[in-house]
Amino acid sequence: MTLISPVSVFRRSALASAILLCSSYSVAAPVLEEVIVTATIRAESLQDVPVSVNAVSGEKMMEAGIGKVEDLQAYVPNLTMSETGIGTNIYIRGIGSGINPGFEQSVGMYFDGVSYGRAQLSRAPFLDLARVEVLRGPQNILFGKNSIAGALSLISARPGQEFEGMVSGTYEAETNEQILDLVLSGALTDTVGARLAIRKRLTDGYIENLTLNRDEPERDEQTIRAIFEWDATANLTAALKLEVGQFDVNGRQIEIINDNISTDSTFEGNTYAQVLNNFEVGPGGLLGTVSSDPSVLNNRQDFKRSSNGDFSYNDTQNATLNVDYVWGDHTFTFITGLLGYETSELCDCDFTGAKVFSVEAEEEYSQFSQEIRWVSPVGETFEFIAGAFYQQSELEFYDSIRVDSDLLPILLNGADVLEGGARGESPADGDISGGPLDNITAAMLAGSPLLPLFQPLFDAGVLELGGLGDAGDEIKNLGTPRDFSSDTKLISGFIQATWNATDYTRATLGLRYSYEEKEGSRSLDLIDITTGERRAIGEVDTVVAKNFSAERHNLSGKRTGGNLAPSLNIQHDWNDDVMLYATASIGYKSGGFDARSNASPGGGKLRTAAPEIDGSFEYDDEQATSFELGAKTTLLGGAAELNVAAFYTQYDDLQVSIFDGTLGFNVGNAGAATTMGLELDGRMALTENLMMTGALAFLDFEFTEFANGQCYQGQPVDFEVNGNPFCDYKGKTNQYVADYSGNLTFVYTTMVSKDIEFRGGADFVFTGAYNSSQNLDPSQEQDAYIKANLRLSLADVAAGWDAAILVKNLTDETTISYSNDTPLSNSTFGSIGHYGFIDPPRTTALQVTYRWY
Repeated sequence: MTLISPVSVFRRSALASAILLCSSYSVAAPVLEEVIVTATIRAESLQDVPVSVNAVSGEKMMEAGIGKVEDLQAYVPNLTMSETGIGTNIYIRGIGSGINPGFEQSVGMYFDGVSYGRAQLSRAPFLDLARVEVLRGPQNILFGKNSIAGALSLISARPGQEFEGMVSGTYEAETNEQILDLVLSGALTDTVGARLAIRKRLTDGYIENLTLNRDEPERDEQTIRAIFEWDATANLTAALKLEVGQFDVNGRQIEIINDNISTDSTFEGNTYAQVLNNFEVGPGGLLGTVSSDPSVLNNRQDFKRSSNGDFSYNDTQNATLNVDYVWGDHTFTFITGLLGYETSELCDCDFTGAKVFSVEAEEEYSQFSQEIRWVSPVGETFEFIAGAFYQQSELEFYDSIRVDSDLLPILLNGADVLEGGARGESPADGDISGGPLDNITAAMLAGSPLLPLFQPLFDAGVLELGGLGDAGDEIKNLGTPRDFSSDTKLISGFIQATWNATDYTRATLGLRYSYEEKEGSRSLDLIDITTGERRAIGEVDTVVAKNFSAERHNLSGKRTGGNLAPSLNIQHDWNDDVMLYATASIGYKSGGFDARSNASPGGGKLRTAAPEIDGSFEYDDEQATSFELGAKTTLLGGAAELNVAAFYTQYDDLQVSIFDGTLGFNVGNAGAATTMGLELDGRMALTENLMMTGALAFLDFEFTEFANGQCYQGQPVDFEVNGNPFCDYKGKTNQYVADYSGNLTFVYTTMVSKDIEFRGGADFVFTGAYNSSQNLDPSQEQDAYIKANLRLSLADVAAGWDAAILVKNLTDETTISYSNDTPLSNSTFGSIGHYGFIDPPRTTALQVTYRWY
């Protein structure tokens, strides 16, 4: 991939865009309304903020049906969010944390000033927001240590002094989606205002589960928020936010999207689906017959899945107290946050309707934070924002693989016979005796049509295959309970000082020092799920190591340390309509402990007969060094705006979570990577009635050092450690990186009668090709696409009602947001296959809203 020169592209693109806008605009147009954001803590015009920011208003989110971060990404180039079978990915400019409960997210999410750093919280629905601000690039000074890729700042709508209310209902017939929003706001007394917001959402889903004969994912979401704002004195204001939420999901938007014929000698000539459907193990089915629901044969992408059922149940609670005290021209702010959630999940993680295995998981998280800020007045030669921050959090995570049917044991027994005991403990020194007769004869009979004649002797124990064909028996009713805990304490102090050198030029220096203490522990054991008793150490350990790449372990550790993150920004007002800026910064993201590896680092040594396997536990801090050049411009007398940012960021010790190719994920530090590109966004009043907004981003990502990457299925291995294969990612791009992405929106408004207003909006969302898989499998590249969304409405503004039709994905594009190897398909059965998360097809909804004042 050709690298982009940020400076040269910036100059050419900014000039070309400005010329295009000016040449196409021949008549006077209205002045654009000013957009106010709080990206730098102070409330400022978007055009004065020296950061690459996309701001999406609460009104736009409601009109477009944006209900969570996953929906927001369509309107913010270089922002990507996707759910996976056991986690959530959030990426900005090609950087994200990947799947692991031990991670804080590289893209920090902040809700009314409180950090929502856990990936699970990004799945929570949005409710009654004033706006969302997406800040791209490291944001370590004002937003915190771990916002190394960017930050999402969510701001709740606040109470006003006048009584107002809103009720809105949305209905989509194809998925039976039903959304009800209720907002009440106003003054309770002369000094106290309150705002109540309630959202209820139900939907049946858009994927047909052939095994269970139902639509999925079925969602049930409900959130209640109350905000009380007290003007205690002329100088003291306090706001208390209380919120509880629940978002439950039955089923997933997952399908098997391809399935190839096995190359394993035991299953050769069959796809994984055919093996699971009806496969005789051993001659004449001597060792058993595998039989599953015929739906497993649906092994292509068609909005239909085969699954025994899975779920994700989530409960959230938060309380935020925000106190502002004005002392002279200075403002002191105190933000206290209490946050917690509980999650219970079941993943049908073979992603088929066969009962191969499942994974159950539970997660519980609690957090307390306190921030104190001192904001100086504006207009002075020197201005500053200073503060201190403390956060304490506790995480408890549990999961377990469950083998609760005979399907997988039967298949492993068959493979164990044909491979001479290679799936478990092979007979010692070639001795396979185990009965009163010479069992070498019995082993020879394993491939003979005469074997059924000797079956009664095997049943009676007279003949045994001693060491052959018993690997699967070891994992019958197997559970692998894994417990992970992490306790973190973080304290930091920060200052961002601005020197207004002249009326046109200013320099801002930011410093943030953070000190963190983190303790973590992880244990994994093997139990019998029918009794709950621990399995004795023995051949089961060998079988689990060879087929699941897992081992028993009990690990713990403690990390302490601090770092200083600096930032320098220079701004210059070229004239009243053009502001130029340049920023250099160094940011950090905390190291920690891996919650999801199935093995300990350095190889397992519990059983001498078991293979040594490498897992992971502790990972180091990540560092980013970033440079950004930008311009905020106002054109055509205030009728248009064009903002441009060119960036270059180098990441060292990049934290990654990589699927181990079997059933686990290992966390480590990849080495180094660079990301560079160009981002443009703007808006223009084409006429008094027609508004155009748009954004375009170009992105180039390259791993400059990453030797221990995961190989995709069938990829030649670069090197092995203890039998574990690795592939060098140097020179490769990353998951979700598209050369370009963007959106273009047109909104036309006109009065069709004295009282009725027509409003029509069309969104065009586009992206270049990207790879949806962590291991960058070439077969998993998502082609470039354009999606169109429409909203057509009639409203009586005076009467307060609005009725609209919403069409999403008008052209019915089929796209995949995330894909990965089908677990066990290749590693155990020699069949290359993938599963994918499928985005929704075209939907059409009716939205009716009534407001009163």
